[in-house]
Amino acid sequence: MQIQTTAEDHRIAKLAAFAIALHMVEAVIPSPLLGVKPGIANIVTLYVLLQYGFTAAAWVSLLRVFAGSLLLGHFLSPTFMLSLMGAVLSLGALSLAIHLPKKHFSAVSLSILAAFAHVTGQLLMVRLWLIPHAGISYLIPIFAAAALFFGIINGLITTKLLYNHKLHSKYD
Repeated sequence: MQIQTTAEDHRIAKLAAFAIALHMVEAVIPSPLLGVKPGIANIVTLYVLLQYGFTAAAWVSLLRVFAGSLLLGHFLSPTFMLSLMGAVLSLGALSLAIHLPKKHFSAVSLSILAAFAHVTGQLLMVRLWLIPHAGISYLIPIFAAAALFFGIINGLITTKLLYNHKLHSKYD
């Protein structure tokens, strides 16, 4: 029996592979503060969301979380759970935000929203499961600042990628 795949399946696989590769690169970059990462693989998710829709973006994001955790040896560990919770909340926020007026919600604003949702998911998981102490709330300003900073940067990169794609599509 042979599994039938579509062009969409192949596109999602390629984009997920790219997101996984970025996730792996990010994993070896030292972080000045534990848990603060730029989330460069999320650029791929945001690009896919804006180019191909929510379903494709959800597949890419979740495949990245699962495959990345398997490759790094974190599957079902607290690190995996934090990543999964962040991805799920981020996808949830994006699924609502893509229905808002496009003129008010660019790739940058969607990236910031997704970054804040991701951090919220991770901090909730830490508070509810790993460190059930109110002191976790002292980390909110640090993680919020990182989410804002990296959300802006990743959104600008996504905007540039989308512009380049549109520019090259005109000449194909």
